[in-house]
Parts: sequence; structure tokens; C-alpha cells
Amino acid sequence: MTDGALVLFSGGQDSTACLAWALSRHERVETLGFDYGQRHAVELEARRRVRERLVREFPQWAARLGEDHTLDIRSFGAIGETAMTSERAIEITGKGLPSTYVPGRNLVFLTYAAAFADRRRLKVLVGGMCETDFSGYPDCRRATLDAMEQALNLGMAQDFRIDTPLMHLTKAETWALAKQLGGEPLVAITVEESHTCYLGERGTLHPWGHGCGTCPACELRRKGYDTWVEAGRPAL
Repeated sequence: MTDGALVLFSGGQDSTACLAWALSRHERVETLGFDYGQRHAVELEARRRVRERLVREFPQWAARLGEDHTLDIRSFGAIGETAMTSERAIEITGKGLPSTYVPGRNLVFLTYAAAFADRRRLKVLVGGMCETDFSGYPDCRRATLDAMEQALNLGMAQDFRIDTPLMHLTKAETWALAKQLGGEPLVAITVEESHTCYLGERGTLHPWGHGCGTCPACELRRKGYDTWVEAGRPAL
């Protein structure tokens, strides 16, 4: 296999940082997105805008950024009947998890990504999973991903590696990582183009980006940005 990586790219803050991280390390980087019937499907359009600006503003990365791919897995999204894929209130369920939790989503994403990476001859899968500032999803934990990596390699006779550069970073540190990787231009792309809001709100542009400001994703993003600004907007 070549020195290439496949980034699970949603178009959000975390996956934008992961894409920049991969571009700074690999000779060839492709992106993969998933349409699983998410309410915030506007993120699929954000993916295109982020990629376009990275190419335009970071010529050193442009030659490394390969094809973008999107897979339609809406049948999977329909199974969970969660607030992420249907018009339900965002609240904490009886399991202690937000109603936005789509059971097994990252496991399914990684299975599709590994199969796709095998065909594209890419051995590194890069994802924005994080167990520091996150909503408690069990499939975001590194232990889960280590087990998934082993299962994929056993089941596909491969040597895939699942890289999670944000795993132990706070959201404030994710902003700092963006500045470290691409300076203020990458911070600006993240603010202006990436999308995280679960409700798909793209109206008001806040200092930290577009969003409703109240859903769990917006709260994490806003609090992380405020903490980073209060610290003086450092690089990581």
C-alpha cells in the first residue's frame, strides 16, 4: 500500500482538524463522507466548501488532497430512530446518553471506510473521535477503536491503522491544533465553513461558527472556543 490516508470527513470542526492533520503527514489523502439521513445534512455541503478553501489557501496541501467520496447509508440511519435522524427532542435518555446517539454509528462508518480503503489502497483511517470533550458516545472511546482496528485487520487480512488525533484533546485544544497546523487561515475556514450544529442551523455566524448555540454539539464547540480565546488563542 502507498503512504495514503482516508479521512472520515463530515465537514465538522473535528474532521476539518483531522483532515489538516492528515494532509500534514501523508502524501495522499482522500476523504469519505456518509449520508445516513442526518438532520444536519447541511454538513454534506460544508464538506465541499472546506475542501475548496483548503485547496485554495494551502497550496502545499492541494497536491496531496485526493478524491472525495460520499456513501449513502440512510437505511442504517433509519434503524436507530434517534434525534440525529428524526424530528425528536434532544435530551438525555434512560441510558444516560443524549438522544442524538446513533448506536454503532462509528463502528459502521469504520467498516465501510475500511472496505473502501482496501479498494483505494489506503492503509490509514483517520477519524475525529474524542473521549475528552464529547457527548458520552461509547463508540468514541479509544478502547472501542482499538478493538475495531483488530477486528477489521483480522476480518480483512489487512494492516489498517485507525488514527484519532483528537482522542485526548479538549475542544479548546482542538482549536489550538487548527492554529498549529494552518495558522489563522485554518481557524477562519473552521469558523466560517465547517458545520457541527445538530439542528443544521446555518443562519447566524457566531465567533465560533454557525449553529443554534444550544444543542450539545454547539455547546461543546462554543465552550471550547471561549476557553481557547481566554487563553490567548495559542497554538497547541
